[in-house]
Amino acid sequence: MTTTTEEGLWARCYHPAPDRPRRLVCFPHAGGSASFFFPVSAQLSPVAEVLSVQYPGRQDRRTETSPSDIATMADQVYAALRGRLGSRPTAFFGHSMGALVAFEVARRLEADGGALTHLFASGRRAPSRYRAESVHRRDDDGIVTELKLLAGTDASLLGDEEVLRMILPAIRSDYTAVETYRCDPGAAIKAPITALTGDNDPKTTLEEAEDWRAHTTDAFDLRVYPGGHFFLGPQAPAVLALLRAHLTAQECAR
Repeated sequence: MTTTTEEGLWARCYHPAPDRPRRLVCFPHAGGSASFFFPVSAQLSPVAEVLSVQYPGRQDRRTETSPSDIATMADQVYAALRGRLGSRPTAFFGHSMGALVAFEVARRLEADGGALTHLFASGRRAPSRYRAESVHRRDDDGIVTELKLLAGTDASLLGDEEVLRMILPAIRSDYTAVETYRCDPGAAIKAPITALTGDNDPKTTLEEAEDWRAHTTDAFDLRVYPGGHFFLGPQAPAVLALLRAHLTAQECAR
């Protein structure tokens, strides 16, 4: 049985809101940590309790080995959080690698008889859309170059060798997980999906984002924002408004 300690290890609740009727679980990108979603938690705590997933291998979990495949990551996240996912209507939001982890956790939740109100898949092409990529095979300098290209990591951290030694093993594991991930084109969840993408994202074309449509048996929506892979920063007000609208909608009461 999942313990409270395990739940707290895997999911951080920066603004506890036990009286809120709804919950949003956020899944970070490759190399990302739960604190990436601290601003989301702060902004949405009046309408929902926000949980941010903390993967192994980073921040206070930096001594742990991060799984190098999406299936194992999803298994571990679901095992840790399954006791909380059914307690109130819950939506998932995942960015980049987090979108894949969220999708796979949603599949496990539904297979176990649970339900999700919505999946927001951000900054990631559809699970069935494959590209031959090998960032995880590069040397450390090559991985740092990729991080700078995507502009998802503070440049000051990239110049600190001590910090790099701590975070690069987790980043390499994350890239291995993403780049070796394969999904059956017919894999679908019952929950509605909204795909969010930047119009200048080198990792996701509009067509690749649109193909998330094939992975739900319910409604699908595509939202396109100005920006690249990390459009979430400059487009935060619009994305937060989208999430707030869902979390306050009557359909979430089901």
